Amino acid sequence: MLLPGVEGIEFMLRLLHPLLAFAVCISLAVPAFGQASAPSGQARPAMPLVSADFPSVESVARIHGPLTFCGEQVPLYLPDVRERLEKELLLMHWDRAQTLLWIKRTGRYFPHIENLLRANKMPDDLKYLPVIESALRPNAGSNKGARGIWQFIRPTGRKYGLEVDRSIDERRNFYLATKAAIRYLSDLHTQFNSWSLAAAAYNMGEAGLGRAIKKQEINDYYQLRLHKETERYVIRAIAAKILLSNPVRYGFRLLQDDYYRPIRFDRIRLRCRGYTPIMLVAKAAGTTYKTIRDLNPQLVRDQLPHGTHILFVPKGAASGFAKRYKPLIAQYRAKHKGKVHKVRKGENLLRIAQKYRMSLNSLLRLNNLTRKSTIHPGQTLIIRR
Repeated sequence: MLLPGVEGIEFMLRLLHPLLAFAVCISLAVPAFGQASAPSGQARPAMPLVSADFPSVESVARIHGPLTFCGEQVPLYLPDVRERLEKELLLMHWDRAQTLLWIKRTGRYFPHIENLLRANKMPDDLKYLPVIESALRPNAGSNKGARGIWQFIRPTGRKYGLEVDRSIDERRNFYLATKAAIRYLSDLHTQFNSWSLAAAAYNMGEAGLGRAIKKQEINDYYQLRLHKETERYVIRAIAAKILLSNPVRYGFRLLQDDYYRPIRFDRIRLRCRGYTPIMLVAKAAGTTYKTIRDLNPQLVRDQLPHGTHILFVPKGAASGFAKRYKPLIAQYRAKHKGKVHKVRKGENLLRIAQKYRMSLNSLLRLNNLTRKSTIHPGQTLIIRR
């Protein structure tokens, strides 16, 4: 069995922890007990303690100003601010696997987020907020009920135009959630007249931040005493900006192909008269069920409910979609003729269930509804499979 050389050992240990690799490099540079040293007068080959392409831990914490966030100066002259920022940089550098995934995912999402920010004349630095919110994972969730890359809670998502119910959760769609986040952050900036305060309010809520400002009589994020999560929030975004803006400086040497490719999609508007299987959409788009679900993480169930929906399909699939979809939905309806009921004015779920001699629970289960669900005239309900 062949043992790895010095370079192999050092590489493997660096994957575990940079400090461990540093220590092993030192030990490998010193002859083992009983090992002959180089002959007198003959130089021993130099053994670098830290590889040139891997920054030392202390160098990671060296922050050179001036530094801004959304065009606002970061007060590095405040010892507390500098220490907090150094801490976040060191933590991000420690968790290199997670940070590497951040960097790779920027290739998938940043082009879209940057375009939307630019179109709305918003600071480019706001793109770092979803990095620290969710690690750019559209299906990320929290124990407080937040969802998506921007981590909207249900009430705020609805307030800013996102549909959130048992069938659709647009907080999970990065594109729709980014548009909502831009509107929310714009309102917060109007209220607080500061992007750092707007970002803090995004994290803790505008009411709570307003109370803290009033109580402490100071209107500066960096000098406010807030709960720990919010005190770290903007600082973490700034640390993410520093690292992701110059990954090579921190030992991440990615090739262009290492980045995940930007999501390419078309958008279509689909009006559903009743529950419509997502598989029909996939067929009309000339793709797979999985692709449609991946492009539309807002879809919670296998069927689209009654109503009009904005759906994402693979790039180029919007052309001719309607022509391909019409025979598919017609065939589906013909197959299920006699097994559905078209809601009339004045009807309710209980009356419909009684009409077809079925339990209310069965009707609800077939249609992914609850007792609190509302139905509309013209809506199609499944009464028998």
